[in-house]
Amino acid sequence: MSVSNITATHPAAFLLVGIPGLEHLHIWISIPFCFAYTLALLGNCTLLFIIRSDAALHEPMYLFLAMLAAIDLVLSSTTLPKMLAIFWFRDRKINFYACLVQMFFLHSFSIMESAVLLAMAFDRYVAICKPLHYTTVLTRDLITKIGMAAVARAVTLMTPLPFLLRRFHYCRGPVIAHCYCEHMAVVRLACGDTRFNNTYGIALAMFIVVLDLLFVILSYIFILQAVLQLASKEARYKAFGTCVSHIGAILSTYTPVVISSIMHCVAHTVAPHVHILLAIFYLLFPPMINPIIYGVKTKQIRDHVLSLFRRKDV
Repeated sequence: MSVSNITATHPAAFLLVGIPGLEHLHIWISIPFCFAYTLALLGNCTLLFIIRSDAALHEPMYLFLAMLAAIDLVLSSTTLPKMLAIFWFRDRKINFYACLVQMFFLHSFSIMESAVLLAMAFDRYVAICKPLHYTTVLTRDLITKIGMAAVARAVTLMTPLPFLLRRFHYCRGPVIAHCYCEHMAVVRLACGDTRFNNTYGIALAMFIVVLDLLFVILSYIFILQAVLQLASKEARYKAFGTCVSHIGAILSTYTPVVISSIMHCVAHTVAPHVHILLAIFYLLFPPMINPIIYGVKTKQIRDHVLSLFRRKDV
């Protein structure tokens, strides 16, 4: 029966299971998640505070880093508070529309994060391959446009999904076998013809990951060529050293995505809770580790953090 032939009805609320098969371990699982979320909040808020308070850091590299930190804050805060409520208080109910909002923010900000990582790769490309044109190319106006384009792309691509999900009749019950309202987990509960949602969701994920990652790799091919042409070993080390933090952020973001994709290809041999744990890892690990990577590898940020601790000691 097609969607057009049924009355669109939906439950007032969904019930989030948490991690199916590991319900008895929810309390123990919540401990590292809570710790990681706390680190993500402290780390990204500290980054935003340092970049905002120091005019010397209002350069393209740090402005993109501020965008990444803000996105990571929203991305982790969209899911972790509700997830911890499930683990600690068994508060599994989530309003239908709140579920759609969570899904929209979750997937939109994931798309934005990918776009900002691509923008940061472009920043490193211009800084190393076109150093004389760096300030004229990456102007404040262009950075603003890149940020607006990242938001516009994410919102445009994600806006249809909540409206499509409202049309369905959810005859398979209100129980979502997940920790949060992930698009495909909600679609599995719907009756009618869900082929478009399935195809759109998979195609969107593949399009974003493959296209953005392809351009990131292409940028680093040009960067590597430029670095290898530098005369001295010290100059090559210094030039490539400016990319280490960004490479770390790319690996922390895309590695879980690639592993998750491989897992889905062999889904019949992998337990459902493994997929969910990997999905949570993807949402929580980058927001937690990115501030640490940039704090350790970026001298300006590291000096600011150390100065904050010295003031407290005084």
